[in-house]
Amino acid sequence: MIMWKKIVETTEFIHQHFNEQPIVGIVLGTGLGGLVNEINVKCTLPYSEIPNFPVSTVESHSGKLIFGELGGKMVVAMQGRFHYYEGYSAEEVTFPIRVMKMLGVKQLLVSNASGGVNPDYEIGEIMFIKDHINLFPEHPLRGKNMDELGPRFPDMSEPYDSHMLKLAHSIAKENNIKVSEGVYAGLTGPSLETPAEYNYIRIIGADTVGMSTVPEVIVARHMDIPVFAISIITDLGVPGKIKKVNVAEIIAVAARQEPKMTVIMKELVARI
Repeated sequence: MIMWKKIVETTEFIHQHFNEQPIVGIVLGTGLGGLVNEINVKCTLPYSEIPNFPVSTVESHSGKLIFGELGGKMVVAMQGRFHYYEGYSAEEVTFPIRVMKMLGVKQLLVSNASGGVNPDYEIGEIMFIKDHINLFPEHPLRGKNMDELGPRFPDMSEPYDSHMLKLAHSIAKENNIKVSEGVYAGLTGPSLETPAEYNYIRIIGADTVGMSTVPEVIVARHMDIPVFAISIITDLGVPGKIKKVNVAEIIAVAARQEPKMTVIMKELVARI
């Protein structure tokens, strides 16, 4: 199978440059790359040098795979992710998660920036994702199943790990960090949503909406990797609070809240 061969080839390349086993995988989203500063970095590989890896085309994603120690554990962190709207297939978007599994990753931590549709949310709110709604037109598991990695019909009754959620809430409380817990809806982008679309997303049960995370989580759960995900609300899709936004403003909001997210993620790695 072509994809399986690519996964093996990429894993072998990484092992040539770094042969220690990472236990935790981390995907760092928009404006949230600062967690890398907390990592005792042992190896950095630009995506452009890794065989079969896509290359990030988003200005706020630096495009590096970083290996090192965080919270007493060996981790591998994606400093910048890939998006469906960049023109990649769902399979390509999630390829790095497949590679993480082959490298030995046991837990996956994901972060993103999103738009809040819950009227109780404010800009800058930190939300732990407890569930998601997949609104992407292409499923990352579409096609022949890779039995080596997981079952044809993976269970999704607990997409986000309840144990890690509980730990994260404890960490937030200990550090006086206000957090919420809610449902994330994943859309393709790259355009932001219209007022009618925001309303629709709220009606179907979501609290936030974004352009990532869902495909990665589906693939991780297919491989039986527990997932924790955190989202920073960078703009609002609530009637009366919708206004024009740009990427710079979104990044700025994420950057202001990044220290709090870093505390939670670093301590969570240490405790899992």
